[in-house]
Amino acid sequence: MKSGVLVLAALLLLVGLVWMGQGLGYVKGSFMTGQMLWFWIGLACVIGAGILAGVRRAIR
Repeated sequence: MKSGVLVLAALLLLVGLVWMGQGLGYVKGSFMTGQMLWFWIGLACVIGAGILAGVRRAIR
């Protein structure tokens, strides 16, 4: 259970960072490039990853 939450948090963090980069225009080649909506969605994913990491820590 703990390792599954950690894997989910890591994936959510990576996806969130990519989406933030695309929203800010740093990652090119997608319809999401330069669209601030994707920055905010990515930020929500990064925050969600932090919450999941906190949940994992509480499970210990």
